[in-house]
Parts: sequence; structure tokens; C-alpha cells
Amino acid sequence: MVVSQYVRRVQRALLHLFGVKFRLSVLFLTILACFFGSGMAGESPGANIDVTRRKSHSTAPHQASPNLLRTDVNIVLVPVTVTDGLNRPVHDLSKDNFRILEDGVEQKITSFMWEDGPVSLGLLFDSSGSMKNRIDASVLALKQVFQRTIPGDEFFLMQFSDDVTLLNGFTTAPEDIEQRLGLIQPNGWTALLDAVALATNQMKSARNPRKALLILSDGNDNNSRFSESEIRTRVMESDIRIYAIALSYRPRLLQRLAQDTGGDLLVAKNTRELSEVVDRLSAEIRSQYLLGYSPRNDTKNGKYRTLKVELVQQPGTPSIRASWRRGYYAENWIR
Repeated sequence: MVVSQYVRRVQRALLHLFGVKFRLSVLFLTILACFFGSGMAGESPGANIDVTRRKSHSTAPHQASPNLLRTDVNIVLVPVTVTDGLNRPVHDLSKDNFRILEDGVEQKITSFMWEDGPVSLGLLFDSSGSMKNRIDASVLALKQVFQRTIPGDEFFLMQFSDDVTLLNGFTTAPEDIEQRLGLIQPNGWTALLDAVALATNQMKSARNPRKALLILSDGNDNNSRFSESEIRTRVMESDIRIYAIALSYRPRLLQRLAQDTGGDLLVAKNTRELSEVVDRLSAEIRSQYLLGYSPRNDTKNGKYRTLKVELVQQPGTPSIRASWRRGYYAENWIR
């Protein structure tokens, strides 16, 4: 006898004895009958009880996502840009042309490549009052950056004067940036350090591993809440290279930020030189060697380590120079 037949017989018998008034009692007793009936009759036909153990949502260390860093593979990757006497990128060097020193100790270069891939580029435009007579030429020159775009490039645009304004977030459409550039009006002081701070934070949403800021300014900072030491620490902890175009003279602040991050600073003595300077710097941003090594000092103590890249040249060859990030913090060097 199956459970369903047993239950129906019990229901009919109880209703016949006690009538309609006790239907609730019948319901209660029916439930009891189902309970005991199931025990007597055994498993009902078609019932499937899944006793498979649930899979854990946690991931064991050896099953980590391929996007996570492997702690047993220690390598420092150093982007290096090499230019000639005319600030043109040099592309034909080999691993033997480079030496890397960490805290004064030479390291063995274990990986070497030259790459020209997509970039996430933040444009920081000085719109302070001192730019009044240079604004049109600066906007026109900066638009040349987009003549070298390749698939995968993305850009954002900030202007800084008394305050910092994000005019356009990351976009792959250069025309969006060009349109915003045409609306900039000069006014006020120069909050350059605040602009770098905000741009560094904006760069956290970048999609490309190669990240750079391009700053166009005619002077030093005179209106920021952040100090120079705070910003230098911030950019050295990031993976961003800073490039700058200075108008008329070489500001010490821009020089130090570019040097700390492995970028570069070029000076346009007047607005007529802007076009050539932008073109040279745009090429430099995209051209880099990537040198890798396993540090002889494998202690991850969080301390800052200095880097020095030396170029090895044959006597009599044209002079070239290298730009690289000047150091890193030890806890961040696994790639």
C-alpha cells in the first residue's frame, strides 16, 4: 500500500466519525498520518534526495584564480625609455645594452622585450590665469596626441587652476577629449599637485597595464592642499609614469615628478615649439623596453629600494639616454 492510499482512507474514516466541525483536527491528524505513513510505506515513488556535498565557495591556495599574483614567483619589471640626442625613441637595443642596479647591487636581467602597446593616458591641462595668451596654441598642440592612437587606447581629461575639474572620464573616443579641450578658459592660480593626486586616483579604473599622465603647464604649484612630499610618495607607490610639457622654462616640481616615475619633461621655449614637443613626447610615451629581474634581496620588508639603469654603448656611437622609475617599495614588486 502506498502512502497516498493510506492517507485517503484515514481521512474518510475520521470525517465519518466526527463530522465537519472537526476538519481542523482531521487536518492535524492527516499530517501525523503522512509522517508515520511515510515511515511505514518507505520512500515514495519518484522522490530524489540529493546527498551530494555542497561545493565550498572558498578557493584553496593552489586553486587560486590565474589573475592573482603567485607568491612563489618574484620578479621586478622595469619600464625603460631610451631616446637619442633629439629626444627620438631608440628601438634597436638588446639586453646586453642594459645594466640594472638595485640599492647599488647589480641584478641579472632575466627577461627583456620592447613593446608599443595601448596606453591609458590622463591629460592634465593647466588653465590658470597665466595661460591666457597661450591657451589656444596649447589646445591645438595637445590635440596632436591623438594622431598616434592605436586600438585599445583610452584617455581622460582634467583641467586645473584654483581647483581641479575632471572634464571627461576615460573614453576611447579622442573626439570627446578634443571637444572638451576647446571649452577650457584660463583663470585663477595653479593647483598642480592636487591635479596629480586626483589623476592618480582616476587612474585606478584604467584598463591598460601601461599608464601615464601628460601634464601641460607653464609653472610650479601655488594653490594646492597636497604637499610635494605627499604627491611624490603617492606617485612612487603607483605604477604611473608622468610626462610633462613645460612652457618657457623647466619647473623643478615637474622635473622631479617625471624623474621619480620614469617619465620625461620637455620644454617648449615658446608656443611655436609646442607642436614639435608634443609630437616627440607622444612617441616617447608609447615606446619602452621592459626589463625583468629577480632581486638578490628577497626580503619583502616594505622599504623603498632605489633603481639605476645604465646603458652600455660601444665607443664612438651616438649618445643616448634612459628614463626609468627610480625605485619601488618592496611589498609591491611581485608581478
